[in-house]
Amino acid sequence: MTGALAKGALVQYLPTLPVKTVVTVFQYNPETMVHTWTQPEPKGKPGVESSNPQAVPGLPGETFQFTIFLDSDDDFVSKIPALQKSAKKSGVGTRLAALEMLLYPYPPPRELGGPSGGSGPGSQQGTLLGTASAAGVGSGSAPAAGPTWELPNSTVPIALFVWNYYRVVPVRVTNLTITETIYGTNLNPTHAQAQLSLRVITLTELKAANHAPGTPGALALAAYKRTFITRQQWAANNTASPPISITGMLPH
Repeated sequence: MTGALAKGALVQYLPTLPVKTVVTVFQYNPETMVHTWTQPEPKGKPGVESSNPQAVPGLPGETFQFTIFLDSDDDFVSKIPALQKSAKKSGVGTRLAALEMLLYPYPPPRELGGPSGGSGPGSQQGTLLGTASAAGVGSGSAPAAGPTWELPNSTVPIALFVWNYYRVVPVRVTNLTITETIYGTNLNPTHAQAQLSLRVITLTELKAANHAPGTPGALALAAYKRTFITRQQWAANNTASPPISITGMLPH
């Protein structure tokens, strides 16, 4: 195998106008990755109340778990001045902070310097801000019909897990465990490991969010669909002929 190895990344889409992206590139790709699928069961007694043993209530669940390694030594000798400066000042602290911010709501609550009244204008902590609509203006003064969605008090930004062109999925960080192993003279970590657990946001969930054109939700929806289409095409191309020892046992 030749050529430079592509790097994985996590990309945040902040709900700003215009949309702002925060890209966290893995310094080193994880050596292993656990990709878990779960099949949701219908409510009640599967196969009995539904009268169909193949019935499912929706799309399967999907998670990723992996560990990434961070090392400021490479940044100290980097030819990029910004990386050198960051490594000398905070070690791998900036990389860790970028991962940690994936779990915080945006904008932050009032107590942390966010907008007054919670995470949005006129809101109260723990309440909804109301509803918003993608409706445009019709021929008269009345607005044209369009989808609506509830505006929660606070939300974490939409993030994409980017592994390569064929696997880009919207995710939510469900767990982050950081192990700091070596420190500099100012006690900032210079070496660390970050264990990440990501849950893929499903198509149904994305449709319940604001996915008006140009929004982070629309970009996440496009990523989910593209990855699914690729998976579907690859599965269809799995055309290797099964051995006779298998086909001979099948009912006919």
